[in-house]
Amino acid sequence: MKNFKISPHSPKTLIWWYGRKDEIDFDPPYQRRGRLWSDRDKAYLIDSIINGFDVPKLYLADFQYGQSELNKAKLPYAIIDGKQRLEAVFDFFENNLVLNEDFKFRKDLTLKLGGLSLKDLRRSHPRVASEFENESLDIMSVVAEEEAVINDIFVRLNKSKPLTGAEVRNAVDGPVADLIRVLTSHEFFVENIRFSVKRAADLNAAAKLLLFEYQQMPTATKKSDLDAFAKQDIDREKLELAGRRALDTLSSMSQVFIPHDPLLSSAGIIPVFYWFIRNIGMNELASIRPFLIYFEEERKKNRDNQKVAGAEALQRNLARFDTLNRSTNDLQSHIGRVQIMEDSYKDWLKI
Repeated sequence: MKNFKISPHSPKTLIWWYGRKDEIDFDPPYQRRGRLWSDRDKAYLIDSIINGFDVPKLYLADFQYGQSELNKAKLPYAIIDGKQRLEAVFDFFENNLVLNEDFKFRKDLTLKLGGLSLKDLRRSHPRVASEFENESLDIMSVVAEEEAVINDIFVRLNKSKPLTGAEVRNAVDGPVADLIRVLTSHEFFVENIRFSVKRAADLNAAAKLLLFEYQQMPTATKKSDLDAFAKQDIDREKLELAGRRALDTLSSMSQVFIPHDPLLSSAGIIPVFYWFIRNIGMNELASIRPFLIYFEEERKKNRDNQKVAGAEALQRNLARFDTLNRSTNDLQSHIGRVQIMEDSYKDWLKI
């Protein structure tokens, strides 16, 4: 193995780290998405720091001692583990966060500090502000020359945490994970989708589309299928062609959908829309969104009719679509939903 070392970083105060926040890469390729914590969660961490409770170690890739191909951002540090904790600390420094209303300062329980920002503390309770600013966290410095090593550290450190399958796959070194990240940088994922990407739902959706293209047909997209795809010994030429086709279709989808489109509020429907649009000619793209609006309205009316008039009032194809939509990663669900959508589109064109 090439040079690899984990050692404690020399102790530094939080205010020292805050002064160097622009020297830290918060978004290296293996990282989970930030901003997962609620304000209450972040304020609870600040509570722990001020009151001297133990905070888990943070791990930073340390690039101070030489150039490294791993240092994509050309910064002295990159976060391996502890992103949300460090973001919470910096949010408090920037007065974007206040103490929880039930905050108690253990050294003086008579103080009423709930709802105060760091700016407030500096003005009215400088001793408490100083407790925070001069606290230090246990930070481990990681020196490594191989991306696989850092990826492995990230996965190992997060094994006991609820990472999504997409987040773990994102930390797997290899061409599939790299290409999935390229797909999620496309305008479709940046501008058009409306679902949350905090837990890497966009990476998960992109992985499904890439797997479809790699197999050149819809296929099962359960966690085990996507994990195997990310880790398998891949045909790189076949993968590159799949990526090109995926980017082309995503460009078509960007023409169909509007920014933050309500039609794209759920990640589970993305592979179906993808394969449906993939099979439509470029000259028909302008008709796709009006059809999808009609299709969604008909599905809603069908569900409403069932509540009022029972099963006799159902359009069977739309009811089946809803049934298949409950198992969004099954092969038959993908095939069945695309087929129903294609049949409905043909009928809609005749109206």
